[in-house]
Amino acid sequence: MPGRPHTVSDVMTRTVAAIGRDAPFRDVVTLMEEWKVSALPVLERDGQVIGVVSEADLLPKEEFRDGDPDRFIQRQRLDDMAKAGAVTAEELMSTPAVTVRASATLAQAARAMARQKVKRLPVVDAEGMLEGIVSRSDLLKVFLRGDEELAAEVRHEVVDRLFPLSADHIQVEVTDGVVTLTGWVDDEGVAGVAQRLARAVEGVVDIRCCLVPVSARSDP
Repeated sequence: MPGRPHTVSDVMTRTVAAIGRDAPFRDVVTLMEEWKVSALPVLERDGQVIGVVSEADLLPKEEFRDGDPDRFIQRQRLDDMAKAGAVTAEELMSTPAVTVRASATLAQAARAMARQKVKRLPVVDAEGMLEGIVSRSDLLKVFLRGDEELAAEVRHEVVDRLFPLSADHIQVEVTDGVVTLTGWVDDEGVAGVAQRLARAVEGVVDIRCCLVPVSARSDP
């Protein structure tokens, strides 16, 4: 019913800072600072993504700089201990990289970030070659859509299609991303469908559904 969902390709950053597996620790830190990013994809020479280095991967070197922790901590944090002694991107990176395809929907990308507890995802093609990167802030860009744009999409993709004979009796108003549907409908069940589909329009913050079935109308 609704129009084409926004995909990762609509919001991703295509110019991406990346590093090779042999990049020294200091080069990793320098590139992060220059690009103002919190993570970098690690690439093979052919451009294939093999891992990701994040700020979290770098911190153990500073955390354990003053001395070795006790044996209990060492056993509990074997990965961090290894990264504390790392000197290259390959030794620092998390692998395999959690990636996403450009054709994935924003909802799919958001679920991947939430499940894997990452803030950004390298975007790759079918061969795993880097195409871009998408961050949490990129996924939120749909909420910057204007109220008029949202109202037009809800009107065209939901109301006009669900209620072709009574669309003129339904009003669509959007304020700060909150959609309000008011009017009369023939079927109360279809009104519920309209509410669900309007909520699915990307950029909609919430729905206020005031559609009343004609059977409940009490004209004088």
